[in-house]
Amino acid sequence: MTIFVRISDFVARASGSVLSAIVEAVRSAFEGDPVLRRKVAFSIALIALSAKMAKADGVVTVDEVRAFHEIFAVPSEEMRNVARLYDLAQRDVAGFEAYARQMAGLCGSGKPNCAMLEDILDGLFHIAKADGVVHERELSFLQRVAEIFAISEAHFARIKARHVVGGDADPYILLGVGPDAPFSDIKRQYRRLVADSHPDRLIARGVPEEFIAIANSRLAALNTAYEQIEMSRRAV
Repeated sequence: MTIFVRISDFVARASGSVLSAIVEAVRSAFEGDPVLRRKVAFSIALIALSAKMAKADGVVTVDEVRAFHEIFAVPSEEMRNVARLYDLAQRDVAGFEAYARQMAGLCGSGKPNCAMLEDILDGLFHIAKADGVVHERELSFLQRVAEIFAISEAHFARIKARHVVGGDADPYILLGVGPDAPFSDIKRQYRRLVADSHPDRLIARGVPEEFIAIANSRLAALNTAYEQIEMSRRAV
């Protein structure tokens, strides 16, 4: 049974704008299976917040729809229920900040730089940049979500750098190291980030298998940043 079959079970029983009730149902239904609960909750979080981001931006482009489907490998028979959840989130009178606070509970209240919440932000960035640029309203949305997620400014800067369109990101910011750091320290940080971003790590913390595009994109950005620094140090 795919993750989307489980989500569709909750959506099928929902009526009106009751996403908070769906989230609570997830907590109750999977109380004895925390791994599956995290997977379902993660999926709901990314679908709901991407819908809120689209509403905040005011425009949903064809490229953004394509990026959404790159992350959500939804079986055709489940697309109607996923679309219904997306629509519920867009129409819900609750603002995106209320949604983000609910989702922050995935890692416990106030836990800084939570890896799963970083995964959600990565997915949102992936969708936002699909049309070639992260627009001002989208960036403001993402910054506010990061604040609610207790993700530090420095950590958010690193996440943002991974999604700079055109490969012009500062590789030092992307890896979270200073330009004067010894290369041995840079290599150690790079290896740690790569290990944390391995698909197996993401799956272990509750990211469904369908979302591995997030991990692959992150690894590609880390590799590019490290190669840029390595080449620049050799040229000196």
